[in-house]
Amino acid sequence: MKKIGIVMGSDSDLAVVEKAIVTLQKYEVPFEVHIYSAHRTPEEAKLFASKAREKGFGAIIAAAGKAAHLAGAMAANTTLPVIGIPIKSSTLDGLDALLSTVQMPGGLPVATVAIDGAENAALLAIQILAVEDAALAQKLNAAREEMAKKVLEKNAAAEEKYNR
Repeated sequence: MKKIGIVMGSDSDLAVVEKAIVTLQKYEVPFEVHIYSAHRTPEEAKLFASKAREKGFGAIIAAAGKAAHLAGAMAANTTLPVIGIPIKSSTLDGLDALLSTVQMPGGLPVATVAIDGAENAALLAIQILAVEDAALAQKLNAAREEMAKKVLEKNAAAEEKYNR
């Protein structure tokens, strides 16, 4: 199975990124975690992205706040799918990071999840891998069925309580 690269611009992003790590662990998807900054360690970030495919990665999750150029730096140096997580900061509540992550020029796509949306970033990466992995696709289907079951149970309880 291909692995997922998780890159964050700062260790302060780890509190959010841990939700992606937990999700990947739940699905038993291998991953690596790195801290590279698009601005402070541009050569290391470029090297990671440019070598990711040959090192067995299937997608890269890039988390950054404020100017949030990390996902774009990853996308500029690989043709693997890149998923950006804009991180909420005290400056503009993450809107700055969201706009920086989502506004990529034509030809360099970055899939962008919600501000602090690490769980969905991991799930999107898993879905990308599941295109070629039937067992992983089956795990995703089972999780969706479980979500639906829980909603229907809550619906039944609400109906029982209020629809008399």
